[in-house]
Amino acid sequence: MIIPVPATSSSACKQDMPLINFQKGLNKMESLFHNRNKDKVVVIMGATGTGKTKLAIDLAKHFQPAEIVNSDKMQIYKGLDITTNKVTEKECDGVPHHLLGVFDPNSNFTANDFCYHACSAIDSIVEKDGLPIIAGGSNSYLDALVNHCSEFRLRYECCFLWVDVLPPVLHSSLQSRVDRMIEAGQLDEVREFFDPLSDYTKGIRRAIGVPEFHDFLIAEANSADERTKKRLLEDAIARLKINNCTLANRQVQKIRRLNGMWKRSMYRLDATETHLKRGSYASKESWEDNVLAKSLVILYNFLYGETRIRSRMSAMVQKRRQVYLLVKHF
Repeated sequence: MIIPVPATSSSACKQDMPLINFQKGLNKMESLFHNRNKDKVVVIMGATGTGKTKLAIDLAKHFQPAEIVNSDKMQIYKGLDITTNKVTEKECDGVPHHLLGVFDPNSNFTANDFCYHACSAIDSIVEKDGLPIIAGGSNSYLDALVNHCSEFRLRYECCFLWVDVLPPVLHSSLQSRVDRMIEAGQLDEVREFFDPLSDYTKGIRRAIGVPEFHDFLIAEANSADERTKKRLLEDAIARLKINNCTLANRQVQKIRRLNGMWKRSMYRLDATETHLKRGSYASKESWEDNVLAKSLVILYNFLYGETRIRSRMSAMVQKRRQVYLLVKHF
């Protein structure tokens, strides 16, 4: 069964002008993304918490008109925005998103459903002379779309950007993210969604951060003593951190397998330094130098088949470093 698309599958956020206008002097873009045998699609991959969504939004603002197609199998459902780590409207920064928080949380959205709806969303973007950017951590969805969906294979050419972080650094970052999500109200969110008879093998309840709290919420509903609830809550948070790290490991293993098939058009971007410097100006500089700038060079070549952007990007990076050194000095 194919799940119908809700009318709200694309955000209507106002879009800002791109930070760098690559369209200048290129004759209106006309169908610059689509003037060859196949239309162009950008696919951003990576383990949970590496920065896929941020990169997708950054790139979409540079290559307007561009829109993002979500490929995270938990974020496609309505609800549990903190638990599933959905991008907020503010973070969206005016970039339209498709397949994000629009499907019934109790439904079973399959890889076949994703292929159908993703192709529909991509078609709509291309018809507007836009650049589709697929971003999300569900590599089984990407595998199904790119390797097994004949409609997609016939029509589209992909460039794969892999945002990667060394495991020890990523695991530490994921544990810190769990703490931030708890502080942001994740437990209250899951509590409102809780059903003691829940089936954690279906729909959004499969998401990491839901079944881990089951024992605690049962104890709470049964008026357990504070000591018991405290122990169960600590256990739940500990399991949540472990499960996030386990998920990240599985995702990287899957990406490495896919890299064997897509390596000619797949590029690894190392965001380790960015995570090590999280919260500082140096983190922003590292992201822009090591991830964003490299991605822009790769995509400019992919979309336009030209290399003159390298000198422009080099100048931009040098200017940013000068600003950083000035800020650091004061």
